Amino acid sequence: MTIDGFISGENGEMDWMMLNWTNDIKEYVTEITEPVDTILLGRKLAEGFIPHWTEALKTNEEGAKKFVDTPKIVFSKTLTHSEWDKTTIANGELENEINQIKNQDGGDIIAYGGGRFVSSLIKAKLIDEFHLFVNPVIIGKGMQIFHLISEKQNFELVGIRQFDCGIVLLIYRSI
Repeated sequence: MTIDGFISGENGEMDWMMLNWTNDIKEYVTEITEPVDTILLGRKLAEGFIPHWTEALKTNEEGAKKFVDTPKIVFSKTLTHSEWDKTTIANGELENEINQIKNQDGGDIIAYGGGRFVSSLIKAKLIDEFHLFVNPVIIGKGMQIFHLISEKQNFELVGIRQFDCGIVLLIYRSI
């Protein structure tokens, strides 16, 4: 996200995002994704995320194997079946679907999504821990992930880390 709290520009632009990651941030992302055995995605992000990592696997891009091999659940009101490997579609009530997933045995669950999907998760209080990667830029306008929140939610700061590339990580846990 940007310093001013946006995850994309007004038209979905992500050209502000620092992609020249240093080894320390790459190692951290590898470390936090290792125990993940389920990836949750909103439909719009899934349409780019899944094909990107499938293609990246062909060139052995860092992280591709993990993202391709890990089972994914795509939340959608329009899709009825998945054309992607290791991917199922969830069409039910978001809160019920997520709670069923959280109650299953297994490793960690990670959610990636567009603003609407993540905002819906936050609003329904379904996120236990945030890992906010703050890029050293402000853009003034754009899409936020907290725009649907209508009541106070409390979190505790459990970690801060500065990476060599200039990105700062803030880790908040729900209390």
